[in-house]
Amino acid sequence: MRTMRSWFRDTTGGLPTTFWYLWTGTLINRLGSFVLVFLAIYLTQERGFSASQAGLVLGLWGVGGAVGSTAGGTLADRWGRRPTLLTAHVGAAAMLLALGLARSLWAIALGALLLGMFAEAARPAYSAMMIDVVPAKDRLRAFSLNYWAINLGFACAAVLAGLAAQADYLLLFVVDAGTMLITALILFTRVPETRQTGPAAAATMQAPRGALRTILTDRVYLGFVALNLFASLVFLQHISMLPIAMADDGLSPTTYGSVIALNGVLIVAGQLFVPRLIRGRSRSHVLALAAVVMGVGFGLTAFAGTPWLYGLTVLIWTVGEMLNSPSNSTLIAELSPAELRGRYQGVISLSWQIAGAGAPILGGLVREHAGNDTLWFACAVIGALTAVAHLVSGPARERRAAELRHSGEALAPVRTRAPQPAEAVA
Repeated sequence: MRTMRSWFRDTTGGLPTTFWYLWTGTLINRLGSFVLVFLAIYLTQERGFSASQAGLVLGLWGVGGAVGSTAGGTLADRWGRRPTLLTAHVGAAAMLLALGLARSLWAIALGALLLGMFAEAARPAYSAMMIDVVPAKDRLRAFSLNYWAINLGFACAAVLAGLAAQADYLLLFVVDAGTMLITALILFTRVPETRQTGPAAAATMQAPRGALRTILTDRVYLGFVALNLFASLVFLQHISMLPIAMADDGLSPTTYGSVIALNGVLIVAGQLFVPRLIRGRSRSHVLALAAVVMGVGFGLTAFAGTPWLYGLTVLIWTVGEMLNSPSNSTLIAELSPAELRGRYQGVISLSWQIAGAGAPILGGLVREHAGNDTLWFACAVIGALTAVAHLVSGPARERRAAELRHSGEALAPVRTRAPQPAEAVA
């Protein structure tokens, strides 16, 4: 028992109060993330749209997300983290209600486009605010805790969404909008603005073109973004091609849901132990190992044909995901100049949006023209190449991170009162 208390203090203790408000908002928001889980089913079964029309709506969601993540990063730096987050959450809540009440295809498509834009605009501002308030030495723990909350909320949302859909599909949109507004209320009443002020920030606000030029010429950061894109193209096959492969083996959608649920179960059970496991280790080595493990997990899918084999592959690549997430987030934080933190977060979010659109297209093309096994073997090869690239580019990234720390470009954390243990539990 004493060991568990010590581990709990090491994992949650000493983090700023503002972080815990952000963490709580994330958990509440994810608990209500019903719509994206069931949107394709809602469009085809409840509204009677074809699969291609549903795909169009989901594609427009992705387009809106790409626009939103880019705009949200810029607004977080120029306007402020807090107003950007408030606008994004309130706008997303309004679009959720509009989407739930829409009936025609064009209205639903427009609603999905705007919803994707508002929802994704919050991500860069939220990440920038977390970096602002959490000291560098605590970010590995903070990002792991946040990632744990995301997966816990999303896992519960899938179950709650099924229950809500049985009562009324409109309830999905209403509850999701409600959680958005609750999160906005927490931000409005408890979270202060954390954006840097001073000459550097003022210069950035007056010269957005210079900011864009800085990002486009930052080869170290763009190289890291490219590696994140390749890893994401592999990882997101679990949403697009994995259910199709399981269906080809005669397995039902229910079986797919049970198998993919192992991902959330493992993350919720084990993610909080990851910081202690990787603390003090080279981030490039951890990222390389994560890429290899994910590649192996997806590569072994070529040999799967039964639920337990598919479940084993999910558990393998989930371990890679758990290793990748905190190291990835902390490195992004250190590679982002303080006055451009929102824009840098917007660029990394954009890579996820591109992967979200490209993964099903590329996966489908490879599967159609080269076969199912080739697709999964290609995932393993991409994972191995990404690992090598991390090892090669790692020293340059660490030098850049050290330069930013020593030159004073990294923003000093906002000093807030450390939470008491009871606050951490809450």
